[in-house]
Amino acid sequence: MKKNYSQYFLPNIAQARQRLQNKLIKHTIFDQSKNNKKIGQNYTFFVRTYGCQSNIRDTETIIGILHTLGFKPSSSLEKADLIILNTCAIRENAEKKVFGEIGFLKKLKKLNHKFHFGICGCMAQEEIVVNKIIKQIPHVDFIFGTHNIHMLPKILEQVLVHKQRVIQVFLKANEIIEGIPTYRTSKIKAYVNIMYGCDHFCSYCIVPYTRGQLRSRNKENILREIKYLIEQGYQEITLLGQNVNSYGVDLYDEYRFWNLLEEIAHTKIKRLRFVTSNPWNFSKKIVDVMKLHTNIMPYIHLPIQSGDEEILKEMKRSMKMEEYYNLIDYIRKLLPNCAISTDIIVGFPNENNQQFKNTIKMYERIQFDNAYTFVYSPRYGTPAALIKDRISIQVKQKRLMQLNELVRFYAKKNNEKWINQEVLVLVEGSSKTNPNTLTGYSPEWKVVNFTGKAKVGEIVKVKIISASRFSLNGEIV
Repeated sequence: MKKNYSQYFLPNIAQARQRLQNKLIKHTIFDQSKNNKKIGQNYTFFVRTYGCQSNIRDTETIIGILHTLGFKPSSSLEKADLIILNTCAIRENAEKKVFGEIGFLKKLKKLNHKFHFGICGCMAQEEIVVNKIIKQIPHVDFIFGTHNIHMLPKILEQVLVHKQRVIQVFLKANEIIEGIPTYRTSKIKAYVNIMYGCDHFCSYCIVPYTRGQLRSRNKENILREIKYLIEQGYQEITLLGQNVNSYGVDLYDEYRFWNLLEEIAHTKIKRLRFVTSNPWNFSKKIVDVMKLHTNIMPYIHLPIQSGDEEILKEMKRSMKMEEYYNLIDYIRKLLPNCAISTDIIVGFPNENNQQFKNTIKMYERIQFDNAYTFVYSPRYGTPAALIKDRISIQVKQKRLMQLNELVRFYAKKNNEKWINQEVLVLVEGSSKTNPNTLTGYSPEWKVVNFTGKAKVGEIVKVKIISASRFSLNGEIV
């Protein structure tokens, strides 16, 4: 008999666009006493994470919950009894990787009678993806979304104890739940969510649908978490949000991101970072605060997406190029050593040659330290996906290659500026390619590989001897 999934919570793109502007976001505490049944004490687990820092942070929460349920970590995916794929939906290639992994996991299920696996993350919030899994991929045991990670104990109980297939994806997020167990993957660097969701709705972007509406955490809870991390010995904290500039607009009359940034800078944290910032509402007050506090690292990721104003208008990106240039100039005037990176989409529907040249012109004008570049990928449910595109994929790929030549050139040129200079590096461990070399990051978010003796977590002074596009190389002073 075909199972009726209408009783479950399923994603819906049209409804996901709706915002609860007239309803207050609830702030509640995770009830640990109701979510600590040891249902996983005879199981091992493995969580694979795709995508951005927000997904990495979500995985830490998922692992924290699994530990409280008695699950033990597995050394590899192949040896695990429970596998969770924390997915990304930002581009089509990311989804293809996940579906390829799902096909592989079907084989594991035949070899291990205890084996179960599920899907979560942004793909789980996509209507078209969940419908495909329900209809075509019966060996996926459970699906949950970005809004209901806190329900994982109940979901796993239904799957493992009651032998049910569970599809549990909340359409909308109307609360922030504090106090969910977490397992930090690093002992020296930590991510801290200051907000969730996005209300900007760029025409190409799936994030406002998969991550939900803007929800800011109470500043008291953020500061409490940061002070606890400092007490635990963390040296660096990165504040996370889909657009951190929008922090507080839904919660406070006047308190904004730069107020929070300054308040955190007054704590004893050694290094403070933030991602990501949409340039359309990036206030110069943020730069002013960075100028005043040396523990705020001089690195800003500022995605522009295109150097052409007509394309930006089609993208629903509220930014004039002159405004962007003025902002970059202001940053470099106040913070001369600040590294600036960006995101650029090549081949937005019907982008003509002159519009692409404007992007090249913009890149040569700014000379970013780095850029994350992509060929446009249509996302089901977004307005841009409905545009009939006349530009071939071959033309788009050729443009991407041309842009990436510039990216490589200026990345190396900017790194070479550091030769014969000294930088402070937070030691993270041995290099992946050379166990005799240590590695870490400079304040400007430059990878630094160096020789000498130092302990993980120390901040050491390194003299730069050489540089490539990807890293600086040096020795401890």
